Amino acid sequence: MRLKLTALLVALVAATVLPSAQARRTLDIYVVDVEGGNATLFVTPSGESVLIDAGNGGPAAARDAARILDAVKDAGVTQIDHHVTTHWHGDHFGALAELAKQIPIKAYYDHGPTIQPQPASTEFLDTVYPALVARAKRTIVKPGDRIALKGVDWRIVTSGGQVIQSSLPGAGSPNPYCATYKPQDPDPTENAQSVGSHITFGRFRVVHPGDLTWNKEAELMCPANRLGTADLLIVGHHGQPVSNSQVMVHALRPRVSIINNGTRKGGQPDAMKIILNSPGLEDVWQSHFSLLGGQEYTVPGMFIGNLFDEQPDAMPVAAWTPPPQGQQAPPPPAHNGRAYWFKVSAQQDGTFTVTNARNGLTKTYR
Repeated sequence: MRLKLTALLVALVAATVLPSAQARRTLDIYVVDVEGGNATLFVTPSGESVLIDAGNGGPAAARDAARILDAVKDAGVTQIDHHVTTHWHGDHFGALAELAKQIPIKAYYDHGPTIQPQPASTEFLDTVYPALVARAKRTIVKPGDRIALKGVDWRIVTSGGQVIQSSLPGAGSPNPYCATYKPQDPDPTENAQSVGSHITFGRFRVVHPGDLTWNKEAELMCPANRLGTADLLIVGHHGQPVSNSQVMVHALRPRVSIINNGTRKGGQPDAMKIILNSPGLEDVWQSHFSLLGGQEYTVPGMFIGNLFDEQPDAMPVAAWTPPPQGQQAPPPPAHNGRAYWFKVSAQQDGTFTVTNARNGLTKTYR
């Protein structure tokens, strides 16, 4: 009798612990609003999790860690199996230590030492990060490396200023946009060191380039398009024009692009012209209305994840003109209220659904 009761209790416990993993059939992606920083959570059908970046540091660290944890809770996972830091700018690693206090992180990935020492990154890399990775595992990734996941092919395509030299399966065709490409000034910052990822789940493909900048995009995509096309592009560098070249965006031909921007960061006209005119594009979703783009270069409101800070009576049509060089713009109001993510749920046949958590808008791309 005791054996039967024990078996029944084990079955009941398993039934309460495992249903989300058993029921999961999709690759779920949460694009978390961290106010112009970056945090993107991937959860595989097997329940494995990958977090790319951890939002802002300083006074915003607790806020951004809490927003990431809200997405983690919604996804039904209890640890971060893999954390990828794209590069050492504070809006990408700033809340990592705060996050690690509240949830186990099992493995860390990055491009290696910073090439752009700054007080925040120096302190973090000298004192905080060594303590975090001592309790886990750290991998300095190179282009061509993979993150081992069940049922999902995760490939590193850029890291440390280098790009993959061989095309991914099905890619490698000449890139027609290279013929008209014009380089920008060389980028000596951490942005050009970004860890970029290409993720495949069945027929569904995602590209997440971090903050990779214009010239590095061309190194990756010219003369041959080494990545092929994508169903979903997590737009690089918050939608800024020092990234998002035609050789990258137009060659990928994303069906959907999601921009994790802020009200005063990203979404400038020059970038939006390229993003919105990408061949094969069906929709663009933005975390925030962009003052830098105005109504002229911002998507319809139902595709915007978060309400505007200090909502005016009428939204500006023209792009906001920043102050002259050398003068500081007034700081944006603090966003410490509720934030909303975009959730993408992808099936192996390539069908995927995007949901705006603010208004419940759901759209399926078959």
